[in-house]
Amino acid sequence: MALAGFLFGFDTVVISGANEPIKALWHTDGWFHGTFIMSMALWGTVLGSLGGGIPTDKLGRKRSLFWIGVLYFVSAVGSALAPDPYTFSLFRFIGGVGVGASSVAAPTYISEISAAKSRGRLVALYQFNIVFGILIAFLSNYLIAGTSDKDWRWMLGVEALPAVFYTVFVLFVPNSPRWLVLQKSQHRKALDILERIHQDRDLAEKELALIEADARANETAKGETLFQAKFKKPLLLAFLLAFFNQLSGINFVLYYAPSILENAGFAGKESLLSSISIGGTNLVFTFVGLYLIDRLGRKSLLYLGSIGYIVSLSMIAYGFYSSQSPLFTLVFILAFIASHAVGQGAIIWVYISEIFPNSVRARGQAFGTGTHWVFAALITLLGEVVQTQVDLEVIQAWNIFAFFAAFMVLQLLFTHFIMPETKGISLEELEDQMVAKPHE
Repeated sequence: MALAGFLFGFDTVVISGANEPIKALWHTDGWFHGTFIMSMALWGTVLGSLGGGIPTDKLGRKRSLFWIGVLYFVSAVGSALAPDPYTFSLFRFIGGVGVGASSVAAPTYISEISAAKSRGRLVALYQFNIVFGILIAFLSNYLIAGTSDKDWRWMLGVEALPAVFYTVFVLFVPNSPRWLVLQKSQHRKALDILERIHQDRDLAEKELALIEADARANETAKGETLFQAKFKKPLLLAFLLAFFNQLSGINFVLYYAPSILENAGFAGKESLLSSISIGGTNLVFTFVGLYLIDRLGRKSLLYLGSIGYIVSLSMIAYGFYSSQSPLFTLVFILAFIASHAVGQGAIIWVYISEIFPNSVRARGQAFGTGTHWVFAALITLLGEVVQTQVDLEVIQAWNIFAFFAAFMVLQLLFTHFIMPETKGISLEELEDQMVAKPHE
C-alpha cells in the first residue's frame, strides 16, 4: 500500500514542470494561477483528507484505496486533455481528492497491519514512495520538456500508467485485521491475516486478543465524536506536527523549485535539471530516515530535522540576501530537503497514524492530514502571489526563507517540550498513554 505514496508524490509535484507553459498558454494572472492552476489540487486534498476517514471506516481501508487509484487515473487523463484552465483545475481537484484520501487510508492501513517493532519503518515506506514519486515527476518533466509544444500535457498524462498498475495491485492485498474486528466483527478472518503478517500462530492470537479487548473496551464509544476532551492530547500533537510540516516551506520549495532556482541564477533548463537533484536528495535521505526511525525513534529524528531546517533555511536566506552564487543557494536547498527527509518527512504519516485510538484512528488521521493539507493549500495559493512579488522585487526572496526558519525554531521547542516518543509501543498501549482518563 506504500505504492499509494508514489502516486501521491508524482501527482503533487508534476505540476511544477507544467507551471510556466500553462501560464503562457492561458495567460493567467498571479491570483488566478495560484488559486486555480497551482493550488486547486491541494484544495482537493483538503476535501479528500478531511472526508477520507468516512469511507476508510465505512468501506474499509482496502476498498477506499482502490477508488483512490481510480481518482488518480481520471485526474491524469483529464488534466492532460483539458481544453481550458477551468476544466484543467477540475481534474487537478479530482487528483487532489485522491491524494488527500490516500494520506488518510494508506498510513492507517499500514499501521494496522504492522508489528510494533517495524511499524515506523513500514509506514515510512509510504513516505519513501512519496519521495520516489517526486523524483520521478521531476525526472519525467525534465525528459519530456521541449519534446513538443504540448509537452506539459504529456508530463501530466503519463501518471495514468502507474495509476492503472496500482489500482489493479490493490485488489490482491488483505483487509486490515483491526478494521475487520472493530467494524465487521469478522474475528476469524482477522486472525488469518494476522497469522500471515506474523508467520506465527501464537503471536497472531495474542495480537487478536489485544484488539478484541480494545474493541470491548470501546464498545460504548461507537459513534462518539473525535473532538472531545479525552482526545485532546493526540489532537494537539497531530495539529502541531502537521502545522509545522507546512510552515517549514517544504511544499513551497517543491512546487516552485524551478522558479526559485531561476531566481537564484540558474537558466530555465538548468533549473529543471537542478530540480532533479532536489528529488534525488530527498530520496537518499528518506532511506536514512527509514533506517533510523525504529532505531532512534520519532522524536530524535525530529530533533535532527529541526536543527537542519534552521541552519539550511537561514543560509538560503543569507544566500539570497547577499547575492551568493547559485551553487551556494542550491547546496543549502539540498540541505533543507535532506533535513526534511530525515525529520518531518520520515515521521509525519507514521506519527499521526499511531497516536489515535483504534476507535477513532481513521477520523484522527483525517484531522491530522486535513490540517496538513489546509496549510499546504494556503502556502501554495500564496506562493504564486509571493513568487510574482519576488519577480517584481516588491518582496525580497530572503524574507520568505527567514520566515520559515523562524517557525522551525518553534518546531524545535515543540519537539523538546511537548512531543512524546512512540517507538516500539503497540497501538493498544499507545492508546492508554494518549487518551485522557476521566479523572485527568
